Amino acid sequence: MSEAATRSRTVPLDDGALELQWSEVTHRGRRRDTNQDAVLAEYPLFVVADGMGGHIGGEIASASTVDRLRAVATKGDVGPKAIEKALARAVSDIASHPETTDEGTGTTVTGVYLDLSGPEPTWVTLNVGDSRVYLFRDGTLAQVTTDHSVVQELIAAGRLSPEEAENHPYGNVITRAIGPSDGVSPDYVRLEVLDGDRFVICSDGLTKELTDYGILHFLLQHDDPTEAVDDMLEAALENGGRDNVTIIVLNARRTHAGDAPIDSSTDDA
Repeated sequence: MSEAATRSRTVPLDDGALELQWSEVTHRGRRRDTNQDAVLAEYPLFVVADGMGGHIGGEIASASTVDRLRAVATKGDVGPKAIEKALARAVSDIASHPETTDEGTGTTVTGVYLDLSGPEPTWVTLNVGDSRVYLFRDGTLAQVTTDHSVVQELIAAGRLSPEEAENHPYGNVITRAIGPSDGVSPDYVRLEVLDGDRFVICSDGLTKELTDYGILHFLLQHDDPTEAVDDMLEAALENGGRDNVTIIVLNARRTHAGDAPIDSSTDDA
């Protein structure tokens, strides 16, 4: 189902290497006329953007955001300062289309990047909106990002259970977005880099149709990222496909000096 096969990159570290494998897929879904999601999976930055806004406003918002972040990834200088500068430029891009965008136009932006600027490599997640980053580690799946949504605020306040939230009438209402009426400061979470880490970065078109347990099931079933994203997408479509669906699966294998050698292939994109 995916147009692209799994890509790989070996990143040399002071004490060994990090072998990355990833794949991404985006789909209109079964009920939407257009796909307002956009995806960026270019080392060292992996991002999903879910646009919102009438007509083609959402497409402009998500595409502008991904295009601006792609330039950051290409330079390789990925960090909060560069990301926020790119997002500010994306907001200007969105506002420069007044005929198709308005105050309700915007996009989520959610993802993870590899930070090699410190003494130890780290992952850093970024998030604005209700797309999500999950981390599979030690056999368990955990949601790393916190949704910026009305429903999440109700859950945090103890006024709504996660089960009640699934069918809440305000389930689609987000409280922060990249757009003319919002700022451009994501939430960041820093994580250590461990051997065997796997990330799932996805728009809510996946999580509307697939539970966390369902996502975990497909990760356990498929080591290969392309097989994992394809099966998750197929399940989301079978379960209704009510929204656009975008998924990235990123695998990391860390080796230390003295370990068995690993394939030193570079990014074959």
